Amino acid sequence: MNATQPQTRKTDLTVTHVLAELLERLERSAEPVGAEQYRSVVQHLLSELGDVEPGKALGDLLDSHPAAAELYENANYQYAGLCRSALDASLTAERQAKEILARAMHRAVNRSTIQPKEDTDHGKS
Repeated sequence: MNATQPQTRKTDLTVTHVLAELLERLERSAEPVGAEQYRSVVQHLLSELGDVEPGKALGDLLDSHPAAAELYENANYQYAGLCRSALDASLTAERQAKEILARAMHRAVNRSTIQPKEDTDHGKS
């Protein structure tokens, strides 16, 4: 009989940290980066992130590496949505969008209620 072994999670984040740092450098590079190189780093980092023990150490790593945090969030979207996105920034953007739309609608309503002055001479002087 085959017994399934419980999956052990990594607590040493050295490799994960190196890959996260490399991804940050690739993201900010002024020089063009080859697609294969980028894909390789992303795939290796995804593999590492999948094996890492969730907790404070992982949270700290993701807080200091935005590209890795975005990758982690996208990889785990089905479980937690955009759980690492800044809620305050999202709410501020939503409020601003609502205000802009409300102002635009207000202007449109005001324009449609103002009737042009009727020319009683019909253009004759």
